[in-house]
Amino acid sequence: MKKITAIILTMAIASTLFASFIFYPQNDIITEIATAIKNGNSTEVGKYFNTTIDLTVPENEGTYSKTQAILILKDFFTKNPPTSFTVNHNGASNDGSLYAIGSYITGSGTYRTYYLLKKSGTSYLIQKLEFEAE
Repeated sequence: MKKITAIILTMAIASTLFASFIFYPQNDIITEIATAIKNGNSTEVGKYFNTTIDLTVPENEGTYSKTQAILILKDFFTKNPPTSFTVNHNGASNDGSLYAIGSYITGSGTYRTYYLLKKSGTSYLIQKLEFEAE
């Protein structure tokens, strides 16, 4: 009986570790991007950009190269420094993409924020980032 209990306990621990290995990186990347946005750090957010990205900020909307998008985002953060950023909802779509919806709050207003990540190789990269005034 002790052997069966030990085997079941070992399998339970192994399953938990396996599940956390699979799901933790996805939640972790959402959190890392959220922290970079909360800090108004365009360079750090840009580390997660794909080679091209659909970016929407007030007065700029389009598909940009990674370098262009970082500069546009830097300008947005400079003009609208964050007082806080909170992820209100995140999840995964049927095709395996990850997304997060949040609120970016500045001294002059609140922006509904959305980012979409798609798997590229072994990691997830931002395909779309939007800041829309509420």
